[in-house]
Amino acid sequence: MSQEFSLKRASGWMSLVLLAGFTQYSFAFDLSDVTAQAQKLANEPYQSPQSNLSPTFKKLQFADYQQIQFKPGHERWKAQNLPFKLAYYHQGMQFDTPVDIYQIDNQDVTKIPYKADDFTFGSVRHDAKAVKNLGFAGFKVLYHLYPNRQWDDEIASFLGASYFRVIGPDQTYGLSARGLAINTGLAQPEEFPRFKSYWIEKPKAGDDHLTLYALLNSKSATGAYQFKIYPNYQNKGDARVYIKSRIYLRHSVKRLGIAPLTSMFLYGPNQPWHTQSFRPQLHDSNGLAMHTGKGEWIWRPLENPLNDPQHVSYSSFAMTNPKGFGLLQRGRDFNMYEDLKDRYDRRPSGWIVPDNDWGKGHVALVEISSPNETNDNMVAFWEPAKMPKPGQLLKYDYHIDFSTHEQRLRSQKLGYVQNTMRTPGNIYQNNLIRKPDGSLAFLVDFAGGDLAKLAANRAALNTQISVSDNAELISHHLQYNPVSKGQRLDLRIKVKDPSKPVEMRATLTKDGHPVTETWSYLLNRTQ
Repeated sequence: MSQEFSLKRASGWMSLVLLAGFTQYSFAFDLSDVTAQAQKLANEPYQSPQSNLSPTFKKLQFADYQQIQFKPGHERWKAQNLPFKLAYYHQGMQFDTPVDIYQIDNQDVTKIPYKADDFTFGSVRHDAKAVKNLGFAGFKVLYHLYPNRQWDDEIASFLGASYFRVIGPDQTYGLSARGLAINTGLAQPEEFPRFKSYWIEKPKAGDDHLTLYALLNSKSATGAYQFKIYPNYQNKGDARVYIKSRIYLRHSVKRLGIAPLTSMFLYGPNQPWHTQSFRPQLHDSNGLAMHTGKGEWIWRPLENPLNDPQHVSYSSFAMTNPKGFGLLQRGRDFNMYEDLKDRYDRRPSGWIVPDNDWGKGHVALVEISSPNETNDNMVAFWEPAKMPKPGQLLKYDYHIDFSTHEQRLRSQKLGYVQNTMRTPGNIYQNNLIRKPDGSLAFLVDFAGGDLAKLAANRAALNTQISVSDNAELISHHLQYNPVSKGQRLDLRIKVKDPSKPVEMRATLTKDGHPVTETWSYLLNRTQ
């Protein structure tokens, strides 16, 4: 039996057209309709989603799950040769509950039916009856990104909880975005809200973006989301997603994360790896960038707290109405990564810009210890200063740029942190051999902005440095870097208690005004 129905709206009224035995259903045309559903859900007792998977599919390993593929040629809208097309993910592993996916075509809303015949299952042995009445785990969006190619490229993926990923030209999947994060980085289990239903507008010929809506549900919150996905925004080589979110809390939570980004950082020059590897660096993102409401630019290099696997590092940066923040992948030189398979040099940064007033709060960064690259151990999000009341409507509008052009994601006048390197401190002996002196040295390369113009007048530059009480600042000095036409800051500290963290900040100034962004570093315990 085909699981389809349609809805028609006329003169402000909605009428249900029943097909194949459906009696009633609620659905949406625009954000206001989804918001009404979210509000209704918030006033009802939470019902956890029920799995309909057989043990065979629940126990699949990742390599087996990857064998289940949507058949080429079966994509939605392929026959009409529209600019965007849809393919679907099958249920399996932890993706054990189906999501409802609808098509919006003018005034008609139609549920897209699951058909097992649309998938190939590879060597996964299964009973055909076991998959007959399953559903979709999520979907992917295809787009003809390169005019000189004969095929469409995957540019977006919505799969699992409220996760989604988007890429633009010459990018490969890296960090993920989420609809909402709840109680992230606390001692209690994190709550993962879930997009339970999607409504996707059928594109028209010549469209440069795809519009879709999502209904979010969890034990503590509900939400309505509108997405406008531009795979190549203004033909500048980056993807952009405009998001409108309408959120209701069922009850208060300890930590509410708005516009969360999730990424992976294993090691880099600020935290060398403990075993030999052909890859000099390994990360999807290497820093948190922020543009505060007062105009300050801050760069916080990421760190993997390996010395305490049970430890979760939490940092917050208070501000009012942030102008932007994101997890960035600074550095596009292939030689930084040397990975031909996973191409970390092509993994995009995620930069969030609020499109309405967000008020008082802080950008939060959660860093979780990880022994390998399979874990997304970095999370950044906005946390409101005051916890909203249950039932209160929250409106957060923003856009995310998925970019490999970092120069667009920073101040054009200020120098930026090009690199952060960490090494044991040492002194030159009379025989010119370096001898460790028990200190820890950080080399911070500032480049760009107006620094090249100041190269001949370095004496005019001042360094503002602060170090928290758990360390002593032993020395610091600036050195001109002729390669980057910038400045290298060499600072050395002596950690007092290696079991406790150290917070550091540094900025270059001229005549009392910053000429660089602020380097902000949290050194986790060193033993």
